Amino acid sequence: MRVLIKNGTVVNADGKAKQDLLIESGIIRQIADHISPELPCEVIDADGCYVMPGGVDVHTHFNIDTGMARSCDDFFTGTRAAACGGTTTIIDHMGFGPAGCRLHHQLEVYHGYAAHKAVIDYSFHGVIQHINHAILDEIPMMVDAGISSFKLYLTYQYKLNDDEVLQALRHLHQAGALTTVHPENDAVIHRKRLEFLAAGKTAPKYHALSRPEECEAEAIARMINLAKLSGNAPLYIVHLSNGLGLDYLRLAQARHQPVWVETCPQYLLLDDRCYEREDALNYLLSPPLRNARNNDALWCGISDGAVDVVATDHCTFSHAQRQQLSGGDFSRCPNGLPGVENRLLLLFSHGVMSGRISPERFVALTSATPAKLFGLWPQKGLLAPGADGDIVIIDPRQRTTIRHAELHDNADYSPWEGFACQGAIRQTLSHGRVIYNDGVFSGVAGQGRFLRRKPFSAPTSPVDGSVSPLGQ
Repeated sequence: MRVLIKNGTVVNADGKAKQDLLIESGIIRQIADHISPELPCEVIDADGCYVMPGGVDVHTHFNIDTGMARSCDDFFTGTRAAACGGTTTIIDHMGFGPAGCRLHHQLEVYHGYAAHKAVIDYSFHGVIQHINHAILDEIPMMVDAGISSFKLYLTYQYKLNDDEVLQALRHLHQAGALTTVHPENDAVIHRKRLEFLAAGKTAPKYHALSRPEECEAEAIARMINLAKLSGNAPLYIVHLSNGLGLDYLRLAQARHQPVWVETCPQYLLLDDRCYEREDALNYLLSPPLRNARNNDALWCGISDGAVDVVATDHCTFSHAQRQQLSGGDFSRCPNGLPGVENRLLLLFSHGVMSGRISPERFVALTSATPAKLFGLWPQKGLLAPGADGDIVIIDPRQRTTIRHAELHDNADYSPWEGFACQGAIRQTLSHGRVIYNDGVFSGVAGQGRFLRRKPFSAPTSPVDGSVSPLGQ
């Protein structure tokens, strides 16, 4: 199968040009100012549009069972929504397994979840929920199986203490894996929740007040120092929500410590006024939404390079689930927001079209840097001969108003309802196949491939997320 994309502006993290692009057998074969095909092919006219690497979302939670509830998006509906939003690769954070289980347990479970359902390529992050000799010895075997990043939690049921974190950081570093962490101070959360509940303060806004920005920032600073003490182990902070935490990360970056940071559209474009809404339960997530001052601080990090990746933390619980389980009590409400379909368009509209970032920076944040950090480069996140034919075509001339009725996830609401965006996702190609075209999804369950990721290798600079040309 041959596909020729003509007349578009081809964008990579290091530059853009008006060029044609030829895909053959799922692989990019040629990029040039003008391509005249020698054999018959499908021609896509991208005049006036940006032709970009398909999005790489390195933070999703599909089919996750929190113990309280199971999310309503599985690997079909979740990856379908991703594809319709221009994302062609996801790396899912696996949920906790049974107490005492080995690392491979959850990997086997998640292979079962995804194998015959995913419509785009996928991989998984390992999850470390306890530390012992057997777990530490199993880490290199997981890396050999293509799982080269692992998540630690500083809160929730299987939180790790500082000694366990030190052991995990050291062994992951030695095995060629990147440590990712959910950083919140569990003691702070526990104490504040107890106090609010004892006072009968159960409204949604007390979820946010029980997890203040200092609670997150302290844990970030602690993880930075523990990583330094663990032989300068590489560290990736997930879903940053506040400026104080970013200040600590800037200090680490200034010391050339191998630390990278991810944020999400909800922390750039939503704020804590959502907790005053009638449907406030729909906005409960952890870390919670912050105020507009923190939105601005994160946009500064997006613009100046301190923030490396924009992912989603897509974790969908329906409005019906939230109401039924919580009974109006924030402490009983499952956490998480949908958004895997909206990430690219929101950042394109509010970043590129607003003049905050360039199209090249957009590619770095949404595909190139995540691909580099998580062992997928140069197969993903790059438009060059030899890379996968994973492409999103964005038309900057159109306007899109987000309506959940037109989205493709399995939720019953969207936190982005009514958001007006300058631009539209016109087409998504996975391995050279058009799987989304002007509102019509044509992907097939099971066509997504599991990606065995390479061991961690740091980008040229932890600050700018620089990437090197294909094959170098």
